[in-house]
Amino acid sequence: MSSAITAAGDPTSVVHEDTAPGAIPPQVGGPAADHPYRFLMRYGARTAARTAEAAARAAGAAWWSTARRPWAAPARTALWLSTIADRAEPRFHLANRTALETDFARLRDFTLDEHRDDAVVPTLVLPPQAGHSSTVVDFAPGQSQLTAIREAGLTRLYALEWRGATSKTKRVTVEDYIEVVDRSIRRMGGRANLVGDCQGGWLAAIYAALYPERVHTLTLAGAPIDFHAGESVIAASTKALSGSLGMAPYRALVAANGGTMSGAAVLSNFLMIQPQAEISRQLQLLAHVDDPEHVERYRVFEDWFKHTQDVPGAFYLWLVDNLFRQNKLVRGDLEVGGRPVRLSAIDCPVLLLAGATDHITPPEQLFAIADHVSTPASQIVRRTAAGGHLGLFTGHRALHHDWPALMDEVHRHSTAGITGVA
Repeated sequence: MSSAITAAGDPTSVVHEDTAPGAIPPQVGGPAADHPYRFLMRYGARTAARTAEAAARAAGAAWWSTARRPWAAPARTALWLSTIADRAEPRFHLANRTALETDFARLRDFTLDEHRDDAVVPTLVLPPQAGHSSTVVDFAPGQSQLTAIREAGLTRLYALEWRGATSKTKRVTVEDYIEVVDRSIRRMGGRANLVGDCQGGWLAAIYAALYPERVHTLTLAGAPIDFHAGESVIAASTKALSGSLGMAPYRALVAANGGTMSGAAVLSNFLMIQPQAEISRQLQLLAHVDDPEHVERYRVFEDWFKHTQDVPGAFYLWLVDNLFRQNKLVRGDLEVGGRPVRLSAIDCPVLLLAGATDHITPPEQLFAIADHVSTPASQIVRRTAAGGHLGLFTGHRALHHDWPALMDEVHRHSTAGITGVA
């Protein structure tokens, strides 16, 4: 694992790299991508065992809950089934206004009126774009990444909302995404702190490499940069599937959905990676279906997780081929709009947050960026949070411990002596 996990014996400590970028030749790739079939066999065996264990444990809790009151079993089962089926569309909870709108994105302004003239560099958050709603950055009252950023003093706050793809937007490209990020930052004043979550993180890194003069600080959370590093089931499955068939399976998926990548299909892939989590969540609901607090937590998560949206087909195929498959971002041969993307062009402060047990983006995939940027070692911050991928954006400890520490650091860079701050 990364040095950040073992530093000072504290898995949540802030770690500053003391190795100059480029002093050691960066490693590209990892065991999953190098030996995909072997990795997938081991992963499948472990997952099957964990699924059986999780199912037995959750089923036991559900059985015991039912056995204590067998006369209530029919009513509780009916309530359980209706709760599973009761879904609502996720939404932003913090007050905001739309500052810019395109067919595939909206720039939402979360700046309160009394803070519009604050002497602080504005901050733009790029949420994930993986078949789910962008509202994950404002998940629930008291459980909001945007709130954590605002409370750190970064009061001029914006977030891009990715809209679900339609037949009209199925041909939207990565160039269009970069352009809307650039339009947003220019509308915010021309320079911003950029915060990128998961796929929003690699997009933020590409933008920062193309427009370093517009990025004041770069914060990435759970974002793959070296897509082949670490023990990644996504890297292994992509290598295995495309190794003999190339892009044909992915093109077939997009074609079958009328030119877009189905958000429901993306969700199915996530469920297949860790089926034990889904089984446990549903059986735990049965065990606690008469506990209003448990049911509310379940509903909030399911409303976001199960509400899917399609991804533009052209954008999806580009990222699979260039990033997941060929790993061009760290290999140095990525181009966007005819321009080379050089991570070495990034020289602003870089702050990184990984999940210790993140099965979507292993810490190595994120921390790899430190080997490629030109940022001084003293201005690279690595931090590892307890928990997994979604916990980085919705978990209580991450939102109340890790994000405040990182955003305090961003705020320190964003106030005193900053040229051009209103």
